[in-house]
Amino acid sequence: MDDVVIGIDASTTAVKAIAFTRDGKELFQAREAYPLSNPEPGHFEQDAEHWWTALLDALKQVTEAVGVSRVAAISIAHQRETFTLIDHAGKPLIPAILWLDERARPQVIRLSAELGRETIRDWSGKPPDPTPALYAIAWLAEHQPQALGDAAALVDVHGFFVHRLTGHLVTSTASADPLGLLDVKNGTWRPELVTAAGLRPGQLPELVAPGAICGGLSESVARLIGLKAGTPVVAGAGDGQAMGLGMGVYGEGKSYLSLGSGIVSGCYSHGFTTSDAFRTLVSPTGSGFMLETVLRSGMQLVDWIVRTTGSPSAAALERAAADVAAGSEGLLVMPYWAGVMSPYWDGAARGAIVGLSLDHEPKHLFRAVLEGIAFEQAIASEAMETQAGGKPGAMIAAGGGTNCALLMQIMASVLERPLSVSPVNEAAALGAAILAASAIGWFASPQMAAEAMTAPPTRHVDPVDGLVSSCRARKAIYRDLYQATRDIHARLEAVSQI
Repeated sequence: MDDVVIGIDASTTAVKAIAFTRDGKELFQAREAYPLSNPEPGHFEQDAEHWWTALLDALKQVTEAVGVSRVAAISIAHQRETFTLIDHAGKPLIPAILWLDERARPQVIRLSAELGRETIRDWSGKPPDPTPALYAIAWLAEHQPQALGDAAALVDVHGFFVHRLTGHLVTSTASADPLGLLDVKNGTWRPELVTAAGLRPGQLPELVAPGAICGGLSESVARLIGLKAGTPVVAGAGDGQAMGLGMGVYGEGKSYLSLGSGIVSGCYSHGFTTSDAFRTLVSPTGSGFMLETVLRSGMQLVDWIVRTTGSPSAAALERAAADVAAGSEGLLVMPYWAGVMSPYWDGAARGAIVGLSLDHEPKHLFRAVLEGIAFEQAIASEAMETQAGGKPGAMIAAGGGTNCALLMQIMASVLERPLSVSPVNEAAALGAAILAASAIGWFASPQMAAEAMTAPPTRHVDPVDGLVSSCRARKAIYRDLYQATRDIHARLEAVSQI
């Protein structure tokens, strides 16, 4: 029948394999979790074999549920920046180093000095920061040179899966891009960055555009999961870009806002541009680029408040905060609990709560955190959209934060624009499925596939007239908070290392 494609989302915590029809309807979903290791402060790792076992189990469940004859293709979205080293047989040589990892902060400083901070940014699209794999690879070259030298290849999650599924050492430009080794403008490995990382060119996978067919499912793997040998495995994208595609953001005029553990926002840019205000990424459609801002502390900061204050739940705090006036009676929160990426790229930065008094309760802190997240996003969006050519006509939101009515009200008022809420629960997997559907000819392009397979938003949140002016005044004060605390945080970090 060949009327179903499978979109895979290999996130930080689990693999999800989801069967979608031509109109984007989800038929069946399988989810298999895997553990995360934190062996030392700042070190975050996983066993790539756990990814593989989870993928096989999830694909087998989907195949059994929908029927082998229906599956026309597979495509992959995945946690970005994460990588491992493999031998010639595809066996991992080291634990995979995750995007969360911060061990390579000294290498960020060293490579920035050696190559030039702006040079790295303008080649890779990413201002120097521990998140891209470039710096963790350089850390391996210093601390585990034998493993790096012996490796047949360095692979992102996408490349690892494609190699195991097809036998071909191939990855997508939209998957490899976040590693920080790519010349993003040209979609090729940048030799100077490869050398700076301590790699040989022959250790890197072949690059193909997102939506290209990487190969067919091998006989041995097909037997394990019940699919047909030769089933096309289609080049996907990193989960951030795939998520935007699954939310219907694939060209000018729209932007996306993911309110998850971190807050990620992105918009399309026809031309190539770089800035400290955002990261520049390969578009999942293979045409143009995506500009992206990231706030590492998003809804996980809400979870932190619940734990720290001993509140029964976030919903209980939200109900209590409903009667707190805008401004939380003089509180202002800078939400850098996990440092800051755009626009300051300062790993030493930390959160700040300003204006506390004996009259404040957890409900005030809850509202102030939501306002701080919204202020940060507004400043980031303004900078990103200025470079992209102006404010998009529509901003589409998704993620767990959209279930917090107070956050959505505050966000719309601070951003001074209406927000539409995507009805798609698994946007990254749908983005991968869209690329699969285009690759096998269901649609003439990824853009046409996205138009057919993404449902229009059914919920909209408008700014509250009475909040807009007061939010604007407090946002102006918030703009100065980072500069006021930057040196203090740097000094605190220096003292903590003595």
